[in-house]
Amino acid sequence: MKLNRRKFLATTATASAALAAPGYLRQAMAAGDPIKVGALYSQTGGLSVVEKMLAAGVRMAAEEINAQGGVMGRPIEVVVEDGASDPKTYAEKAQKLVIRDRVSTVFGCHTSASRKAVLPIFERRNAMLFYQTHYEGFECSPNVVYSGAVPNQQLGNYIPWILETLGKKKVFIVGSNYVYPREMAKVSKGLIEAGGAEWVADEYLELGHSEWAVMVNKIKESGADVVLSNVVGDSIISFYREFINQGLSHEEIPICATVTSEIEIAAMGPEYAAGSYTSFPYFMSLDTPANKSFIERYRAFVGDPKATTYHSLEAAYFQVFLWKQAVEASGDITAEAIREGVRGQEYAAPGGNVKIDEDNLHCWLTPRIGQWQADGQSKVVDEYPEPIKPLPYAAYGETADNLFCTREGLDSSKL
Repeated sequence: MKLNRRKFLATTATASAALAAPGYLRQAMAAGDPIKVGALYSQTGGLSVVEKMLAAGVRMAAEEINAQGGVMGRPIEVVVEDGASDPKTYAEKAQKLVIRDRVSTVFGCHTSASRKAVLPIFERRNAMLFYQTHYEGFECSPNVVYSGAVPNQQLGNYIPWILETLGKKKVFIVGSNYVYPREMAKVSKGLIEAGGAEWVADEYLELGHSEWAVMVNKIKESGADVVLSNVVGDSIISFYREFINQGLSHEEIPICATVTSEIEIAAMGPEYAAGSYTSFPYFMSLDTPANKSFIERYRAFVGDPKATTYHSLEAAYFQVFLWKQAVEASGDITAEAIREGVRGQEYAAPGGNVKIDEDNLHCWLTPRIGQWQADGQSKVVDEYPEPIKPLPYAAYGETADNLFCTREGLDSSKL
């Protein structure tokens, strides 16, 4: 077969452009092929029980989108990688997804430690991470879309409600010893003092700590009339059980938590949490057609008629639809296109309307407070009428009228 000079030059130019382009651009050139995205969650290790649920939420959303015709006529292919509950492994798998699998977007990470481990890779390689877990804020990356709550969306309504509605004036703050609980405590202290109350203690125990007798005794002797808990993981179960076993009551000294969800309630036994509170944008108990349908579809997807949904799972699910809308708005799957396309995108999520902030790529969410019941579900006792703007630097004085994190990046001079 003879190849004339014009065809030879055209073929050579096309091949050269493909080789010069980043991997995810080469993926985009194959029109009609699946669009690969990553799902980077622990499938093994201590965090796998929860993170498998998040991966299922992403896969479920992708399956539903594919059933509706895909994204720009192309199906989504989800490449699942195992972070193995280890930040170092997370970094290795993130590199694999972005470099070898040529994906421009990864949905993933569950802890701040894993997010911090992969962030340099996404920024250096210019790919996008969609991160669904509520977190401590204090981050402003153009390569991350944050679909979980930040402190002002969990505490801005919560602390005033504790002081005014519950009538509590002496707050014992307790948390696990790492960045999220400490940052949440920092925001809480300002709100407590502004409300004319006092925090009588600010105590921390290491992650995974299971011996809570001494700490619960401190609570009993402190004179506190409420506990603000930023305890995370398995320690939640030990803490609540010891709290009740030492004769304390949520009716008299309620635990008001920022982390305790349906997952931990089921693990500890509902009787240990009944009467306590949590602040989240989403609860499984939300009595709406959209949420009931979401629960039914999720249970069918995982093949478990009693499967539990919770806040991070809901966010893992809806962020895939926000990504889809961003791709279709921009017409491309590069990081630059998704970053600009996702700004201002809105979606009717199972927990209500959500929106990606045009300034900081965090999510507008509806603050809610749930009181845990004897059946392990919550009763929503307070709810904002609409989603509120995320302020990731609220602990450092950021307000809606004085933004630290904008399209231009972080204005560190304001910190």
